[in-house]
Amino acid sequence: MTSEPAIRELLRLDAAHVWHPYGPMPATVPPLLVEEASGVRLRLADGRELVDGMSSWWAAIHGYRNPVLDAALAEQASRMSHVMFGGLTHEPAIRLATTLVDLTPEGLEHVFLCDSGSVSVEVALKMCLQYWRSLGRRDKVRMLTWRGGYHGDTFHPMSVCDPEGGMHALWRGVLPEQLFVPTPPSGFGTPVDESYVDTLVRAVEEHADELAAVVVEPVVQGAGGMRFHNPAYLRVLREVTREHDVLLVFDEIATGFGRTGALFAADHAGVAPDVLCVGKALTGGYLTMAATLCTRRVADGISRGEVPVLAHGPTFMGNPLAAAVANASLDLLSEGTWRDEVRRVERKLREGLAPAAAVPGVVDVRVLGAIGVLQLDHAVDLAVATEELTSRGVWLRPFRDLIYTMPPYITSDADLELVTEAMVDTAKVA
Repeated sequence: MTSEPAIRELLRLDAAHVWHPYGPMPATVPPLLVEEASGVRLRLADGRELVDGMSSWWAAIHGYRNPVLDAALAEQASRMSHVMFGGLTHEPAIRLATTLVDLTPEGLEHVFLCDSGSVSVEVALKMCLQYWRSLGRRDKVRMLTWRGGYHGDTFHPMSVCDPEGGMHALWRGVLPEQLFVPTPPSGFGTPVDESYVDTLVRAVEEHADELAAVVVEPVVQGAGGMRFHNPAYLRVLREVTREHDVLLVFDEIATGFGRTGALFAADHAGVAPDVLCVGKALTGGYLTMAATLCTRRVADGISRGEVPVLAHGPTFMGNPLAAAVANASLDLLSEGTWRDEVRRVERKLREGLAPAAAVPGVVDVRVLGAIGVLQLDHAVDLAVATEELTSRGVWLRPFRDLIYTMPPYITSDADLELVTEAMVDTAKVA
């Protein structure tokens, strides 16, 4: 345990110099100082332990200090930590790309390794735009998406985030203006709304000549509002985009690798996009890495263009350390126990969050796979909620009107009970 004077000095330096995500400088809510993490627990410098119900922003699906992932990282570091990917290649990246092709929906054959999820969306949009330019269709430059989405914080992905409710409204007039249809009707298992189907179809039909792609988060809209929708709408999009010669992009950065109960959210619909983005859980939360996959059609189209290369190349593309730990994480998933784990987590979340339906101010309780959400009729006071949660030994990061959890798949029943009880009680005071 770190001494009290050392903790105070570190937090003083943090407040003076460190700009944390989605916060002012200096921060108005002081961060907690983490000293160690193991299993599903974060040990703070002051000795307290918190159950991490966030999987470090949905990435640490196997928990912390997993012996398999630790060993993969150490073994790779003993041979090569990094080498440039331009003109060179290596076994961890080759194996990772091959495995991703095998695991993802059929037809995705080519893999571009990226630095982060937001960059993978940036690359996906660039792929779509460059594809149509290579075919001489320079009029196809716009994207269509539905409201309530979130696709990252880099420039072009911000343009397909929700233009009103999201944090990127600040950039209206600077970002490219994309086309938006209403938010898909809520509910994973709710009946298909035929009028909404008509809205989707009509939007693509009317704008097909200017559309490069339709870009959506399949089944679960993440940071835009933690909404679930019927997978049937993905089948509608696949049919209408194929019919009208528009590319289809699925952003599975949050949903990929088992989070919704299927390996990929697209599997719920039984369809494959032209371009797929994955990230977050790709490395089990150990290192930043993402990937953009595309079909042979997209790759061939770009390769036939006036500029026959994809105009993108991150310095740390294909980093061997990240690729090696990603391979180890995917190997753990290939053992198949994750399905049982996610089903167990889903069951415990349903049981534990059910009492929240009777709490004043809670307007919705929803669970899908290893995702549990309480939606309130008012914005959550982050400082009050954090104090309440940490006092109960739980780490969550509420936002807007949501108190939610996306825990590691290995979280025990007892710890899931701790998390859900803390969520319900926090809904009463936050």
